[in-house]
Amino acid sequence: MATPGIDLPPGGAPPSGRASRPVDGPDTHTDPDTDTSTRTGTGADTVPDTVTDTEGSDAAVEVSPDGSGGTGKLASQVARGIEAEVVRRGWPVGLSLGSEMELRERFGVSRSVLREAVRLVEHHQVARMRRGPNGGLFVTAPDTAPATRAMVIYLEYVGTTVSDLLQARVLLEPLAAGLAAERITEEGIGRLRAALADEVDRLDEPGIRSQDALHVLLAELSGNPVLRLFVDVLTQLTTRYAHTSQRTPRARVRAAKADSHTEHTVVAGAVIAGEGARAQTRLTRHLQAVAAWIDENKVRRLPRGPAAPVAAELVKGPVEGPRAKLAEVVAARIQDEIAQRGWPVGAVLGSEADLLTRYRISRAVLREAVRLLEHHAVARMRRGPGGGLVVTRPDPRASIDTMALHLEYRGVARDDLRVVRDAVELGVLAAVVDRHTEPQVGERLSAAVRWPSEGPAGDPAKHDAFHTELADLSGNPVLALFLRIITELFRRHTAVQDDPPPGDEAAAAEVEKFHQRILDAILAGDTGLARHRMRRHLEAVTSWWH
Repeated sequence: MATPGIDLPPGGAPPSGRASRPVDGPDTHTDPDTDTSTRTGTGADTVPDTVTDTEGSDAAVEVSPDGSGGTGKLASQVARGIEAEVVRRGWPVGLSLGSEMELRERFGVSRSVLREAVRLVEHHQVARMRRGPNGGLFVTAPDTAPATRAMVIYLEYVGTTVSDLLQARVLLEPLAAGLAAERITEEGIGRLRAALADEVDRLDEPGIRSQDALHVLLAELSGNPVLRLFVDVLTQLTTRYAHTSQRTPRARVRAAKADSHTEHTVVAGAVIAGEGARAQTRLTRHLQAVAAWIDENKVRRLPRGPAAPVAAELVKGPVEGPRAKLAEVVAARIQDEIAQRGWPVGAVLGSEADLLTRYRISRAVLREAVRLLEHHAVARMRRGPGGGLVVTRPDPRASIDTMALHLEYRGVARDDLRVVRDAVELGVLAAVVDRHTEPQVGERLSAAVRWPSEGPAGDPAKHDAFHTELADLSGNPVLALFLRIITELFRRHTAVQDDPPPGDEAAAAEVEKFHQRILDAILAGDTGLARHRMRRHLEAVTSWWH
């Protein structure tokens, strides 16, 4: 049986080329010797009970949010160990994992390393440190809203097109509708009809956001947490694209919403009647109409550069709310401002004093917002003369980690993962077969096939390279990002099982054999055979999920 390929990792990919769509963002191929987001030095996603702290001091250290630098690497390892413990225990919300002193002793690290690790764990929505008597690090129920938003903006930044969105939505949303038809209940029927009634009530309000709810609800009623998460991202991104269209007359928007409501009614009716095939067909047709409407209204790509205007409504007035949520709201507004400016990398958005005045918030709230922005590589606070909040190139790794952990919390089952992974992998495979005559396809995939044996020893991600390259070569950043979440989830889940997947040389050879057979079919332009071999490989992969 083949060892599972855990695909499109943040590190460990072969030095075989760049993404098929050039972008200004970070390369998906990072250096396996410097990237630490998935490596622990043990070949598994846990850390030993004691981690050697070479820092030797509790002095404050400025740590890169991506885990670069000595302290950052160690903090990343400790954070992954804490997260693995939470997963292993079944995500017991409210349980204390220990006080700061107990955790320092357990991992053998300094205060500054542990606090950076705790900050990562908090950003991943896994646990939160409670100060004072009876305090400690307590397991929390995750909220993925900040990570979802960061993913949406990242996908916009890298140049996701309407065609990319349509491909992803057509692959995934009909699956959700079909599953919803199989699993619909009386309560679900009531929710669908309430959603349709709400659409009618909101026909005259500005914008198209009222049309999103039914799509997300269908994904929720599918009972598949992975579909629910991905459809949420897709609908949010579609809405952002629709709002960058040329100014459309209100009457035309209302007519489009009425047409959408009609289609929604047909799809919901098919789901309620248990007619999965009809629901899938009508939803696919509807999604194609949505994409055509956006294209017809001339969606434009936002210009990049400091001269692009900032929408005044994004930055005016004070922000109100509880501190934890308030920081998220401020971070979201700053993200919107950056997007409206065209993501001018290197531009200074303002000093700390400027931002405090602009948002009328406390220094503590602003600093927490800045930590969120730094964690998602959206912006970084530069200290000293001429400093301020500086725009950076976005990196999706933090969001990928958060999403994978959220899905673990949601109790994703083997079949949930199988259904979505099959759809994504087979979707990217078809796109690559269409390009099989291009020299770079064979070159990059051949290097990826060899990577399990040629990659660095002890790297749990090196079996992933073939799937990584397939996703890159497909040219669809949405599907590539979704695959990273799926494979990160797989890696984290299987690493804490009693019988994790084997990682020896024999297993690597078996993986290479599977990948080579798939590659042979791709280079022959044989889509059917390539799909057949990929399905058999994915069956072997998924069998390791317990």
